[in-house]
Amino acid sequence: MIRNIFVSLLVLVLLSGCSGSPESGKKAAIIYPGTLADSGMVVSAHPESSKIGVEVMRKGGNAVDAAVATEFALAVCYPEAGNIGGGGFMLFRSADGRTDMIDYRETAPALATASMYLDNEGKVIDGLSTDTHLSSGVPGTVDGMLNIHSKYGVLLFRDVIQPAIDLARKGFPVTSGQASDLNNYRELFLDRNISRPAFVKDSPWKCGDTLKQADLALTLERIRDFGREGFYSSRTAGLITKEMKRGRGLITLKDLSDYRSAFRDPLTTDYKGYKIISSSPPSGGGIILFQGLGMIEPYSLREMGFHSLSAVHLIAEAERRAFADRAEYLGDPDIMTVPYDRLIDKKYLLQRMKDFSPDSASLSSHVGPGTPMAVTSEETTHYSVVDPHGNAVAATTTLNGTFGSCIVVDSAGFLMNNQMDDFSLKPGFPNMYGLVGGETNSVRAGKRMLSSMTPVIIEKEGTLFLVAGSPGGSTIPTTLLQVIVNVIDFGMDLKSAIDTGRFHHQWYPDIILYERNGIDTAEVEKLVKMGHEMKIRGSIGRVNAIHILPDGRRSGGADRRGNNSAIGY
Repeated sequence: MIRNIFVSLLVLVLLSGCSGSPESGKKAAIIYPGTLADSGMVVSAHPESSKIGVEVMRKGGNAVDAAVATEFALAVCYPEAGNIGGGGFMLFRSADGRTDMIDYRETAPALATASMYLDNEGKVIDGLSTDTHLSSGVPGTVDGMLNIHSKYGVLLFRDVIQPAIDLARKGFPVTSGQASDLNNYRELFLDRNISRPAFVKDSPWKCGDTLKQADLALTLERIRDFGREGFYSSRTAGLITKEMKRGRGLITLKDLSDYRSAFRDPLTTDYKGYKIISSSPPSGGGIILFQGLGMIEPYSLREMGFHSLSAVHLIAEAERRAFADRAEYLGDPDIMTVPYDRLIDKKYLLQRMKDFSPDSASLSSHVGPGTPMAVTSEETTHYSVVDPHGNAVAATTTLNGTFGSCIVVDSAGFLMNNQMDDFSLKPGFPNMYGLVGGETNSVRAGKRMLSSMTPVIIEKEGTLFLVAGSPGGSTIPTTLLQVIVNVIDFGMDLKSAIDTGRFHHQWYPDIILYERNGIDTAEVEKLVKMGHEMKIRGSIGRVNAIHILPDGRRSGGADRRGNNSAIGY
């Protein structure tokens, strides 16, 4: 009884929204205690979306119904990353252990070419792949949500999407962090759009102001009433292509009608007795995570000590090697052959660490891709769902940059993505996250760009143990690796495992990035003497996760780095 009263009070505090920030992390955030629930739980980037997901489960919906409702709600209440103009990956595990994955990643338009972002001298044109209509891939979210719901949902689709429609029409109070974001991006919204979008008003946004989105409500109604055709053809599709023509973008009516999300087999591996399930390409995050875990598995992190010199050095060196392989081998599996099994083979990963020295840092210039033997603002968002029956969803979705390209489809009310920047625009040239790539991830018509999104589900002895994921661009798989290690190796409770400091290495640039106060100063000095370049940065990742406790209760972990919320019942 006391716990239920506490959870109810927590929900009221979250819904007030005026203390803390969204995932952009521009203001100090409240540290929310772990939330317990006996039945269903949703952990997402905004209290409104978490609340809607839980309400759908209370009405008899399962984890997929709740996830689809949460995704559409995020498109309304968390426009920084929630979307219908972007894409993502959703991982599903049924209560009886069956797994599936829907890939609703965007695709390059048919008119896209490998040289479209280069000038006459072969140099990348600054901003073309991030700030213009040319930065948008064909959106996949709507098709993905319709497909996953058709396969696994139990409620009528119109009842699952209706809460998002109501939220868009009636509006919701913005949080202090969202008010700051909307004010900071005001000039970009005005500069890149011919009509003033709902995100701009005459006076500055303040915490508690109501954001209403009438055009978006109408767009969502067309999806409710006409399904796929309500977005990929008819009025909405016409508005998208009209917007593209205005800004010399490439997406055509045929691109929209041709788009299809894809069901794919998730990847699995074992780590110290736990079964880890994650996304397969074109999400590269799962393979990076699995490679990192496989390379550190032979070592005793617990004996080394949490964030000790030895532990940070080991994990950073494993991350360095995994990202080197990413640049060489990962891309769209519909276009190329990705050697999944060989890249995560335990013998191969042991070989990758043969040149690891416990006493000195490697140089990224000396660490290239391995040779598998034949035997990418980081404004993404993640939500985790577990229903009363034990079905689970881990889903990561994005527009790429904060508010994507900042281009709102005129009269349709939703933001377009700038995901084309996730392609390798030119071999060796870094994208907005500093990731370098090669020909395997070059721009090509109809191709899916490589991603770092890493939704994760973990089993312990055949039962559901953990559901997790994070935004953060290239830091996503390394964030998840550290949370998993914190729980399994260091024995932390979920909230502590999420809230503690983090670090990141991605091969190039050859730097260990770490959160302020995330690593003890004495250990940082030792790492520098070992040969690592260390650099403080802002928050790394924003994990939303659910841990299934031994007694069956759900423990929700909403990252302190933002206005994330865990709501259950």
